[in-house]
Amino acid sequence: MAKTVVIVGSLDTKGKEYAFVKRLIEKEGLKTLVVDFGVLGEPAFKPDVTREEVVKAAGGNFTYLASGDHKDEAMKVMATGLAVVIRRLYDEGKLDGIIGMGGTGGTSIITAGMRTLPVGVPKVMVSTVGGGDVSAYAGTRDITFIPSIVDVSGINRISGVIYANAAGAIAGMVKVEKQKTGEEKPLVVASMFGNTTKCVDQARVIMEKNGYEVLVFHATGTGGKTMESLITDGYIVASMDITTTELADEVCGGVFSAGPERCLAASRAGIPAVLVPGCVDMANFWGIDTVPEKYKKRNLYQWNPNVTLLRTNVDENVRMGEMMAAAANAAKSPVAVIVPLKGVSMLDSEGGAFWDPVADRVCFDAIKKNLKPGIQYVELNNNINDPEFSAKVAETLLGLLKKK
Repeated sequence: MAKTVVIVGSLDTKGKEYAFVKRLIEKEGLKTLVVDFGVLGEPAFKPDVTREEVVKAAGGNFTYLASGDHKDEAMKVMATGLAVVIRRLYDEGKLDGIIGMGGTGGTSIITAGMRTLPVGVPKVMVSTVGGGDVSAYAGTRDITFIPSIVDVSGINRISGVIYANAAGAIAGMVKVEKQKTGEEKPLVVASMFGNTTKCVDQARVIMEKNGYEVLVFHATGTGGKTMESLITDGYIVASMDITTTELADEVCGGVFSAGPERCLAASRAGIPAVLVPGCVDMANFWGIDTVPEKYKKRNLYQWNPNVTLLRTNVDENVRMGEMMAAAANAAKSPVAVIVPLKGVSMLDSEGGAFWDPVADRVCFDAIKKNLKPGIQYVELNNNINDPEFSAKVAETLLGLLKKK
């Protein structure tokens, strides 16, 4: 049975372009299902899901929005309705992949629908902002952005090639045979930085030997958000949150913040978790020239030409300790906090550029002081990357899983 690509767009202003893409996808032997969210003119061709249906899914009034006097409201309503429609199509087995094209407005509406779909469902977005920062549009989902190069307006020698490439991309994604890794094992997540790679790799091997599959996430803000979104979505059975450095960026205004609720997803989901203050010695900024003036005289380390690290101080470490304790206290399932007394990163080791036992100690003390009675708290006389430390993290999590 042929698979179905859902095509989403405003058929009143971009109908010709969508008809072109529709024909190309169908030439690949796939079915298409077109969803229209244009509210102004008449659609260029009849869609499978009308704009009226999209508005209705959001509880809106189509006549009111179609007047053209409420464009801001129309954007919100269409984004809300499209999210409902797209998820429904997927749940009904009518969506194997999705493609859309547009400027900033269209991209905002279409990706709202794409973000309702699970990771792994093919998603292609041809966008005028495709070559820029698309994090707000992608969220934590695996949306493939293709820069439109020219505006999505007409079919010319440039746009025609882009549209054809996009049609080929979504067709290939949908048609390709999905690889199976054999027996599906329970999924465990782990957070990692270059400064904690040894620790995470060693702990991962132990977990894998015990029958778990470990998904490792780079703690760059987006990485932490994605990791926690998978926890929230119910895919994950346990968490090794070894690299909680995104808390430092939240506290210091760095570029890798994952928000103030970082570390809380596992607690709220009720899965066993081990929390480690990994890389809380560093907040991240881009090149040295981007570091805020108030930090210019602080201990800075150029990790590479594009990333500058700020050594966190005593006050900042107290705040992070309190945040970690609050996350552990919210746990609905067994949780443990394990701290490395000889440094929370590779740089924070004796003689290293960020070695500061006083700053580390106040973080550990803040955790211990604010933890609820009964929560497991362990101090080890190791650096975070020592084999003994990573082994303790993995063994502790295995023990928590047995309790669960």
